[in-house]
Parts: sequence; structure tokens; C-alpha cells
Amino acid sequence: MKDYIENTLGPRIQGDGGWVEYVSQEGRNLTLIFRGECSKCHMLDRCVAWMEEKIQSDRDESIHIVPVRKKPFFWDQA
Repeated sequence: MKDYIENTLGPRIQGDGGWVEYVSQEGRNLTLIFRGECSKCHMLDRCVAWMEEKIQSDRDESIHIVPVRKKPFFWDQA
């Protein structure tokens, strides 16, 4: 799954200025960190739903993605 996320779905996310990192998979729950533009995107839920559909169609696996937004540390600096 990690390879699929990083090499298949990841490049599509990068096209919009974001990136996704695999964290872990426990049963059907797949935890991913979303960075870059994804960390502040208001449509992340749609992207997550799209990713779940792609995994279902490409890999025939029913997965629930647990998204974690991770903004760059310097966004908190004044």
C-alpha cells in the first residue's frame, strides 16, 4: 500500500502543490499525512474520497483513509 500511495496517487496530489505520506495501515484504516497545499485545502475530504475510490478500483480493497493535516513549522512563526 505504501508503494501505491507514494508512486501512484502521490504524483497526482503533487500536481496541485501538495503531497501525501504513508504513516500506517491497521485493518481497513489507512493513516496518511497531507502536507503542502493539502494541509490547508478546504476540499481535502473530496480528495480523500477520490483516493478511497481509486484504491477500491485499482487494488480491490475497501479502505478508510484517516487524514492528518501537517502544516510547515514556519506557518506558526510570527
